[in-house]
Order: sequence, then structure tokens, then C-alpha cells
Amino acid sequence: MSDAIALSAGDATLRVRARGAEPVSWQVAGRELLWPGGDAWARSSPVLFPIVGWARNGQIRVGDRTYPIGVHGFASGETFSADAQDGTGVTFTLRDGPSTRSHYPFAFQLDVSYRLAPRGVSIGFEVANADDTAMPFAIGLHPGFLWSFAGAGPEGYAILFEREEATSVPVIDGNGLFTDGRRPIAFDGRRLPLSHELMAREALCFLNANSRSLRFVSPSGEAIAVEMDNFPHVALWSRPPASFLCVECWTGHGDPQGFEGELAEKPSMRLLAPGETSRHAIRWRFEERAA
Repeated sequence: MSDAIALSAGDATLRVRARGAEPVSWQVAGRELLWPGGDAWARSSPVLFPIVGWARNGQIRVGDRTYPIGVHGFASGETFSADAQDGTGVTFTLRDGPSTRSHYPFAFQLDVSYRLAPRGVSIGFEVANADDTAMPFAIGLHPGFLWSFAGAGPEGYAILFEREEATSVPVIDGNGLFTDGRRPIAFDGRRLPLSHELMAREALCFLNANSRSLRFVSPSGEAIAVEMDNFPHVALWSRPPASFLCVECWTGHGDPQGFEGELAEKPSMRLLAPGETSRHAIRWRFEERAA
């Protein structure tokens, strides 16, 4: 973590790498809450930009040209500059350059800011179109929280949604593309019990979710709450039996099977006018067990 910036607030710490503007550690009272990376998944909490999910055939089309692009875009592999920093907050900035334009032919600025509090983290995203043409984009955050963050094993954990959600999710094929099929998931009201069996297939994607917040709840009652602004989609993903659960917030999602359109026609993409800025926010909060 030699390139990581450390923030502290009370007995909480947050470490964020310049590479990808990626949080790699969030500790509260000495308890680690983020997956540190490992054989099952090398990342901790990558930023997703300028697409979310897989592009068909690993490429996007803009006008009459195609551009290679990886899953979730390229931001997670770029080195951001730390443009503003104090003891509890930092803002990272990424601007377009030769390495980004080989994948995405637009001029942009992406700012990702972190502010640490004793029991929470506020994360802000600003996407600015610095081009002279409309710019399609998607953004997301892919944090892997430790499962289990309250000790013992993974049994008894659940996701508690703010509101009732659809009881089925899209089926995603082996190439990461969204199919027309759906698979059922077993809710208990707004509560989704978690198990390795449930997470053994592709991600659970709640597109246009009703909830603006959810809680990753342990059997002891301790929880990690996730609140989102201007993120319509929520996804849950893991690689059992690895001990993490990703609770992801997205503005876009992977290509549908057979998609052949331009990037701007990809479902759920945002389109920014020249000079326009789009703002998005996520808040994490650690909730200790009630007395």
C-alpha cells in the first residue's frame, strides 16, 4: 500500500490508493471491514468508469470506430492525482490522456472524494464532460466487505433493503451479458438471507431498485449500511467460499446479449452535454450492535 493515503477520524481509519482511487482498508475500532484482496479476487473496492459490466466482444463503438475496453472500464487501472487532502478527507482526480483515449475517445475529468467520520465514509463522484460533443458514461463502485465482519462464520447474514424489491433478477451469461431470462430469489419481506449457495452463480442485479439504502446485517445485529444518491442499480456479488460480499452501486450495467449499438445506445448509459457535470454519492456506515 505504498501509494495509499491514510485518513483518520476518532478510532476509524481509511486507506485509499492513488491507483484507481480505490479504498483498500476501512477499520473501525481496529476492526477491518473491507476485503484486503486475495486469490479469489485481487481487488478491494474498485471504481467503475466509463462503463459498468461487460461490453460485448470486449469493445465499444463510437461513430464508425470500435475501441477495446475491459470489464467495468479502465478507471481502476489508472493512477489518479490527489488534488485535495486533509486529515479526514481526500479528492482524487483522473483526466483523459493517451492511455484512456485508446479505449474511450472523450475528454473528461473524474473526481472521486472520500470523507471519513468515526463510524462512516462519504464518497462523492463528479464526472465532467470536457469535450465538445455529448459524452456517454456509466459509473459505479464495487466494494468488497468482509463476510463475516462480526466474527464467526458467514451463516446468518442478510441484506435488509429499505423497500421491497423484485423477487427475481436477470440471468447473466458466461460472457457477462444480460439475457432475457430471470431467476427467482427467496426474500423474507425486505430481508434477503445470504448463503454461499445463493451467491454461487452470477451477480444478483437489482436494476432500477426501489431502495436508496440497504444494510448488510450480521447475526449479532451489527451492520454495514450503504446509502446511495443518483445510483439506480444495486448488485450483490461474491466468489464463495471467499469471505467477502460486494455491495455495488451502479448507474449502468452490462450489455444485453446480441447488443450491436453505439456506446450511447447501450442500455442505462448517461449522456453528458459538453461542459456538463454529473454528481453521485455513496455513504457507508458501521452500525454497532444495539445494547
